[in-house]
Parts: sequence; structure tokens; C-alpha cells
Amino acid sequence: MGGPGRNLPQLLGAARRWFDEGLLAALEAEDVDPVTATQLHVFTVLDEQGTTVAELARRMGVTRQTAHQAVHSLIAVGLLEQTPDPESARRRLIRRTPKGRTAHERAEAMVGQLERALAARIGEDTVTALRAALEQPWGPPPEGLGS
Repeated sequence: MGGPGRNLPQLLGAARRWFDEGLLAALEAEDVDPVTATQLHVFTVLDEQGTTVAELARRMGVTRQTAHQAVHSLIAVGLLEQTPDPESARRRLIRRTPKGRTAHERAEAMVGQLERALAARIGEDTVTALRAALEQPWGPPPEGLGS
């Protein structure tokens, strides 16, 4: 997964890809409808009560168009639905359908299996320490680093 001299964002990105690739392979092995890494990402940032496409795009760090495409492809296969936002007649919320909730639960179980596989490879204490470090509040990024 790594090479010498990579910075922390590169290492975190590689770790994310390891989990995405493992999850996509596990889903494929179970004959789940094919999904992309972007579609998986939608599920990780989606609130249970629903989320707007604009907010999904912000959380995913992608354009609204990219988020919109991922959402609508997931709506087409019955994993997500659009509903009116009770707080704004102009907005629509994206939510999991019952089929989407089932798929999400299966994927969460598979992620748990991936975490256990990682712990078997690099050690339970290392995974526990990694989780603890990443769960710490980081605060906003510092300003003025370019001077």
C-alpha cells in the first residue's frame, strides 16, 4: 500500500482506496449490483433523515454534477430515493430506500470484516491506535501556512 516518503494525505488516500477496493470486491463476490467507488462514497456521507445533493457533493469533495450522477444512478437501481425537504419546498432530500438500507447494512458488515482482516495483518493494537488518532477532534485547518 505504500512507498517511502509519502505524506499523510497520500497515505490516508491509499488506505481509503484499500477499503474501497476490498468492499467493491466483496460486493461483487456476493453478486450485488455493481457500484462504483463514488456511489459507495454517497452512502458513507448520507444522513439517515436525508441529505441534499449539494450537501453530498460538499461532503464528498466532488462537484454537484458528479454527486448528482452518482445519486441518480443509485435511484435508478432502487437504492436511493428523492423526497421533498419539509423545511424547503425548493429542495429535495436523498434517502436510502429499504433496499438501500439493506445494502448499506451488508456493506457495513463487510467493512467490519475488512477491519478485522487489517488487524490480523498489522496488529489489533495498531488498528486501535489508528482509530483513536483519527477520532480525535482536529479542529479547523490552520491558516497562514504559506508564509
